[in-house]
Amino acid sequence: MKIIKGIKVASGIAIGHAFVIDDAYLPHVPRRSIPTHELQNELDRFENARRLAIEELNSIHAEARQEMGDESAKIFLFHIGMLNDPALLKPIRERMERELVTPEFAAAETFRQWIARFSAKENTAFQTKVNDLHDLARRLLAKLTGDRLVELSEEHDGETIIVAGELTPSQTVAFDRTRVVGMATEFGGTTSHTAIVARALNLPAVVGCPGLRSAVSNGTTVILDGERGRIVVDPDDETIEQYQGYIRQAREFVRSLEDLASKPAVTRDGVTIELLGNIEFPDEADQVIQRGGTGIGLYRTEFLYLTGNHEPSEEEQFAAYKRCVEIMDGRPLTIRTFDLGADKYTQLRSAVPERNPFLGLRSIRYCLANLPMFRTQLRAILRASAIGPVRIMLPLVTSVHEFRRARYLVRDAMEDLDDMGIPYDPDVKVGIMVEVPSAVLLADAFAREVDFFSIGTNDLIQYTLAVDRTNERVAGMYQPAHPAVLKLIRMVVRAARHKKLPVSCCGEAGGDIEFAPLLLGLGVRTLSVTSSGIPLVKRLVRSVTMKQCERLAKKAITFDSELEAAAFLRSRVRKIVPEAFEGRAGED
Repeated sequence: MKIIKGIKVASGIAIGHAFVIDDAYLPHVPRRSIPTHELQNELDRFENARRLAIEELNSIHAEARQEMGDESAKIFLFHIGMLNDPALLKPIRERMERELVTPEFAAAETFRQWIARFSAKENTAFQTKVNDLHDLARRLLAKLTGDRLVELSEEHDGETIIVAGELTPSQTVAFDRTRVVGMATEFGGTTSHTAIVARALNLPAVVGCPGLRSAVSNGTTVILDGERGRIVVDPDDETIEQYQGYIRQAREFVRSLEDLASKPAVTRDGVTIELLGNIEFPDEADQVIQRGGTGIGLYRTEFLYLTGNHEPSEEEQFAAYKRCVEIMDGRPLTIRTFDLGADKYTQLRSAVPERNPFLGLRSIRYCLANLPMFRTQLRAILRASAIGPVRIMLPLVTSVHEFRRARYLVRDAMEDLDDMGIPYDPDVKVGIMVEVPSAVLLADAFAREVDFFSIGTNDLIQYTLAVDRTNERVAGMYQPAHPAVLKLIRMVVRAARHKKLPVSCCGEAGGDIEFAPLLLGLGVRTLSVTSSGIPLVKRLVRSVTMKQCERLAKKAITFDSELEAAAFLRSRVRKIVPEAFEGRAGED
């Protein structure tokens, strides 16, 4: 038995067999056997895929010659040459004939050998071809699999835990939810896209687990502990029994929260707290309502991009927003404009990828630099506002000038709709996410122009503490209770209160029951959390008084150390609401 510690990002415990996606560049292809009488058909299928890949490359080469010239386009001639090279093709065919395996598996394994061989060469001429081999392998495998490069093997029956270096949002969403019960990755942080999607899908997840893939093989029994942030590889019978007990306790605790859905989120001394939901996909809105949320405080629209393979049209966006508005049935819906630029999707498609995209052209900057895309989204959102209450939220605004430009574009989109005779809400509210120190320091100036504030703790912590929130190496330094972060939150709340502006918190910290009372004590009265976190936060709200929260916040903000502040919060909250920790696996 081996224990690998990581970062807990989505709570819950799962026991299952590992399915390893073992290469971040070359997709994992499960080994599948074929009967002898099917061998020739499979060889023919391989030959057909090879020809399709060559046809595609010939077309790309022709386009590249026109756009880039003969010299730059030669790279595609190398790819075509590889697909005609007997040195590559013969081993693939021989493996199929010798081992009776599918062409997908034979091709993937042969390319891995070539990649390893080229990578080991000291001559840089060989090493520079490694990326070409990765690209060529993916192209050929796509033709063989119909672009479905990651599938659960038919040999993996029962509950499955995905193990990978990293996972893209589209991979995560595509997993068979009837079989996948959790996911673990070697890389990533608390607020990576993998973490966000896992929470949205209510799947236990642990990220930042060093050496995970080398310690786990396909079919290995693993325990994924999303409460303590660890993976138990090859657990003994006693450990399995112990964790099965944790799972039973957790289910009982979840059932005990079900009766809270219809009850108001009111503190013991009568202060009403608005509990909203964070969503990535329209259908999640149903879960928010079922679990007692009163609206949507954050709809992350960039997942329309990140889970597809093309830029969503105005009609596609309108359909998604309309679906949310209809589900909300009069409840408030806050739609965040595209938070793109720091993600792999846009960087991989950029002609010149940025060296440090988190400090580059992202979020509102990206939208203002891609006006046709931004205008399309604004029109779609405005059209949805005619159906029910909608607010527009702009991400990562760092200056008043950025907000004014965006507000002008909103009005411009309204004029477009007027010209087309399409209805919208002319009084739609436009606010900003407060995610960087500059926005906090200018909060008084922003408060004179925006309609609302929403504190995005994920990025506010990252940019205040200079800690990459997706980097497992510095994950321990990503601390919501850092005194600097607490003081910035207090400044935002005071500026909003002075102008009587609504202020909410839509970052992950709002759903942390050890941090939520602090936010309440600092003056936040609206929390937007994942749908699965709503019942627990409501239990907390109904168990405290506002005076308790204010005393807790007053004391926490005096600490010089984030560790002292975090320890203080943990101890006090557990005394106030011990029942909120029942049925949860203990911590080391």
